[in-house]
Amino acid sequence: MMKTEKLSFKEKVGYGFGDFASSMFWKIFSVYLLYYYTDVFGISAAVVGTMFLITRIWDTAFDPLVGIISDRTHTKWGKFRPFILWIALPFGLIGILTFSAPELSQSGKIIYAYCTYTLMMMIYSLINVPYASLMGVMTADIKERTALSSYRFVFAFAGSILVLGLAEPLVDYFGKVENGLFDAQRGWQYTMIIFACIASVLFYFTFAWTRERILPVKSTDNSLRDDLRDLATNKPWFILLAAGIATLIFNSLRDGSAIFYFKYYFTNQNAIHIPFLNLHLNYSTLYLVLGQGANIIGVLLVKPVADRLGKKKTFASAMILAGILSLFFYSLDETQVAYIFILQCLISTCAGAIFPLLWSMYGDIADYSEWKTGRRATGLIFSSSSMSQKLGWTMGGALTGWILAIYGFEANAIQTDSAKNGIRLMMSIIPAIGALISVIFIYFYSLTDAKMYAISEELEKRRNHH
Repeated sequence: MMKTEKLSFKEKVGYGFGDFASSMFWKIFSVYLLYYYTDVFGISAAVVGTMFLITRIWDTAFDPLVGIISDRTHTKWGKFRPFILWIALPFGLIGILTFSAPELSQSGKIIYAYCTYTLMMMIYSLINVPYASLMGVMTADIKERTALSSYRFVFAFAGSILVLGLAEPLVDYFGKVENGLFDAQRGWQYTMIIFACIASVLFYFTFAWTRERILPVKSTDNSLRDDLRDLATNKPWFILLAAGIATLIFNSLRDGSAIFYFKYYFTNQNAIHIPFLNLHLNYSTLYLVLGQGANIIGVLLVKPVADRLGKKKTFASAMILAGILSLFFYSLDETQVAYIFILQCLISTCAGAIFPLLWSMYGDIADYSEWKTGRRATGLIFSSSSMSQKLGWTMGGALTGWILAIYGFEANAIQTDSAKNGIRLMMSIIPAIGALISVIFIYFYSLTDAKMYAISEELEKRRNHH
């Protein structure tokens, strides 16, 4: 019988803090960065879409490189935790620079955006790949791993709620200058300073409150060629990578187009006024915060459902439902606010269930690889999950910029019917296609829960004899 390794509540919370910090930045990038570049910094949507794609060419290669380096790191703190300690402060600083807007020529702005965005994504990889990999060495119990993943994503969506609920009100507050004028650039910079400080501190707690326990059966000082060959022959890894990319395209299209949907498709922006704070909450803020709340419901539901149905069936069911509901979204107009918010809640519940499943399944793939080859490359395998996350987000972000340009979008102007229709398509039919593609890939995924139990027991025996 396989030995179970129960993690303390404190350790699970400490691990969760890491994704609270990461998700603060991830969500503000996926929701607001395209908008910031077009409407605040003054770069065209087509240029930004292309930038998102080009910078990812290097970053896609960088994620596995970080995984390879962390697999070969040996310190008294372990392989992955040191990166969380070392990179926490640079993570915050580069985030602030990304949302700083110096007075430059048009070409200067584009160069500045390319440099800061590329650097931000590299720093994100340096802390997030080891953070993700850490889950693979904290426990070998597959149910405990799913529980840990659920904790992680409750905190992740809580971090997203924090930034989505506060970003626009804080920008409005800090952007107010004398004589009733508004400085959006200052508003965004000051807001990011606050978020960066919170994120850096939370990463420190992740480092301090977690521990690495699992050692491979064999040393991970095997050659890089061995690691890459193992990965190249790992069919479940390829399938999950593709499904993850399609899922992230689904999410990034819906997130990235939401701010444009409510700014340019809705004639009335303000949903609620809070008198004692003199704040107006926009429909976009309420919509995005509700989505994150529904994501948390999905995270909380996923463990009992996955324990009953298995991870593969739960994944497929959630994405089929999310895709179908997204198709209905296209038929709604701005007078049907209640239905828009109900669909957002239902779609986001389905989407929220996917992320703990994906990361837990990558942990299973690391076990499968070790069982099959006798070598363990946790960092390299988990780096692929970060890679799929960023690839999907990048492709979704690039598509958002390009589709806006194709349909004739112009920043800070009254949009044509064509541009409005393009924005509606990005909230509904186009992401639905991404959701259904992910279902097709996951159909071919072979690591069922029953198979993983057998693999885990066999690995436990090998480790005990080692």
